[in-house]
Formats: sequence, C-alpha cells, structure tokens
Amino acid sequence: MAGATWRTDLLMVGVAAIWGSTFVAQQMGMDSVGPFTYTAARMVLGVLLIAPLWWWRGGPFAAVPRVDSRGLWRDGTLLGLVLFAAINLQQVGLLGTSVSNAGFITGLYVVLVPILMRLLGQPVGLPVWLAVALAATGLYFLSVKPDATIAPGDWLQLGGAGLWAVHVLLVGHWARRHDAIRLSIVQYAVAGALSWLAALWRNEAITVDALSGAAGAIAWGGILSIGIAYTLQVVAQRTAKASHAAVIYSGEGVFAAIGGWWILGEAIGWRGWGGAALILAGMLLAQLGRRS
Repeated sequence: MAGATWRTDLLMVGVAAIWGSTFVAQQMGMDSVGPFTYTAARMVLGVLLIAPLWWWRGGPFAAVPRVDSRGLWRDGTLLGLVLFAAINLQQVGLLGTSVSNAGFITGLYVVLVPILMRLLGQPVGLPVWLAVALAATGLYFLSVKPDATIAPGDWLQLGGAGLWAVHVLLVGHWARRHDAIRLSIVQYAVAGALSWLAALWRNEAITVDALSGAAGAIAWGGILSIGIAYTLQVVAQRTAKASHAAVIYSGEGVFAAIGGWWILGEAIGWRGWGGAALILAGMLLAQLGRRS
C-alpha cells in the first residue's frame, strides 16, 4: 500500500513538472499563433497521441483497466468544457503577465480545492491545511516580487485558478467511475473542438506558416502536457484525494519559475528559492499526512 502511494505521488510530481515547464512553451508559442489556435493544436496532438489506448492497453498502460461505463461521454464532455475554459483563461492571460506570475496565480487552486471540498461536506485533515498554507506561502514568495503590481493578465489567471480547482475535483470524482484514459480522450477532444471554434470566431491566423513557427511549442504542449501529463493526472487521481493532489500539483509553480529563469531570463533570487523550499515542505507534509 505504501509503495502504491509513493508511486501515485511520483506520478503527480511528474505531472507538476511538465505543467510548470509548459508555461514557457505556452508563452513562446504565441509568438506565431493566437492563444486559442495554440490550445486547439496541442489538444489535437494530445488526442492523436493517446487515441490508440482507447482499445489497446499494453506495456506501461497494462495496469490501467479498460472499463465500459455509463455516462462516459456525458462526464467527459463536462470535463472538457471545464478544461477548455480553464486552459484558455490561462493561455490568454499569459499575453498580459509573466510566466512566474501565471505559475503563482494558477497554483492558488491548492487553496481552493480543500475549501471546495469542505463546502461539499468532504473531510480535510489538519496536515492538509498546514501543507496548503506552506505551499501557498511558498508560491507567493517564489513568484510575486516585492514591488509587483497586478497585471491585466493576472485576473484571467485567477479565474483560471478557480476552474482548475473544479477540474481537479471532477477528475478525482469521475476517474473512479470511468476508464481513466477514455475519459482523458473525450475531454481533450471536446476542449480541442471548442478551441478551434473560438480561434475561428476570433479570426486568428490559422496557416501552415504560423503553425510551423509554433511547432516546437505545440509539440511540447501537446505531447508532454496534454498527451502525457493530463493523462497521468486522471490515472493518478483514481486513488489520490483531491486536496492531497492539489498540494503536490502546487510544485507546478516551482517548475514554472525555473523554466522562466532558465529559458526566458526571469529572476528568482533567494526569496524565490526560499518559496520553493516552502512548497517542497508542503508537499512532504501532505505525503506524511496521507500515510498517517
């Protein structure tokens, strides 16, 4: 049991690492294409990557059982609607804020998830609240500079954080009822189709040259973030409590800040590294609380 818990947590840490690194790709991709076009293209790539798993389950996916369940398309569609709204608020918001700010504000769902759980009557233990406090404080010191002001894109990121909290809760609920991989495919297909429609409605340039210019960023966001990370999220949350998952996912802010520092030259400093240490402490406390 303990070994399975650690494996689940390592999966979620991997998810956080990929999500955090993708903030850089998301911002760089919009040098060539519009925000909705970027989201749509990465969703399509993610669907194509894992579509064969609808029927075939071998290798590392053999442990994920194929399940025929009622309501898969209904629940997957609702999940796709939430994903479409959350990921595009984040994407458009990046046009008006920094990668580190986006990582911090998005990471606020670490606070919102246990609050929503309590409102829904679900128990949340003291270790989780302490872990949430550590992670949220760490995110602040990591991403918000002392002289920071509120950027226009920050409000969109805040709206996205609320939807990410809802998404984490819904994934944790429905991943136990349905085939995790099939649920992932349906939500990507819905979010991708809606993003294409939004791109057409906004008259974004959808040309071969534009898509070629963003090919690397689309590949990073589609293969790693959509095809791998979001699928692993659904698989991992079949057994993980949503509040615990949210604390681990807060590590996304650390990886976003490191990516912004390494590739885009955004400063971190001792204040930021101290914040990263607090996030790590929160993740470890959540793990200890789960084991107890």
